[in-house]
Amino acid sequence: MREEKMLKILLQITGGVMMMAIVFVFCPFSWMQAIHKMIGLGELPFTPLMAYLTRSLSGLYVLLGFVLVFIARDIPRYLDLLRALTWLSLAASVCLAVYDFVIKMPLFWSLSEGPATIVLCVAILLLCQKIGRMS
Repeated sequence: MREEKMLKILLQITGGVMMMAIVFVFCPFSWMQAIHKMIGLGELPFTPLMAYLTRSLSGLYVLLGFVLVFIARDIPRYLDLLRALTWLSLAASVCLAVYDFVIKMPLFWSLSEGPATIVLCVAILLLCQKIGRMS
C-alpha cells in the first residue's frame, strides 16, 4: 500500500496548497493589484467583473482543494472520482499551458503553471493505476 500512502500525501499537500487561496477570496483587491504589478503584468483594473472573477476563481481553488483532501481520507472508495477529476484537470492543464503562451503571460508563469499541473496529474494517474491493479 505504499502507492496509496504516496497518493494520500500528494493529495493532502496539493489540496492544502490549493486551499490557501482562501486568502484571495477575502483580501483587499489592492493586494491583488500589487501582486499583478509585481509579476510584471501592469495595472490590474478594478471592475466588478474583475473582482468577481478573481475571487470566484480563488473560491473554486479552495473548493477543489477541499475535495482532494476529502478524497485522500478514503482513496479506494473515491478512486473513480479521483481519476475523472484528474483526467479533466489534465485536459485543462494542457489548455492552460498553450493559452499562457498565446496570451503572452510572463515566461516564468508559462513554464510553471501548465507544465507543473500536467506533471502532477500524470503522477496522480500513475498512482491511481497502480492502486487500481492492487484492489
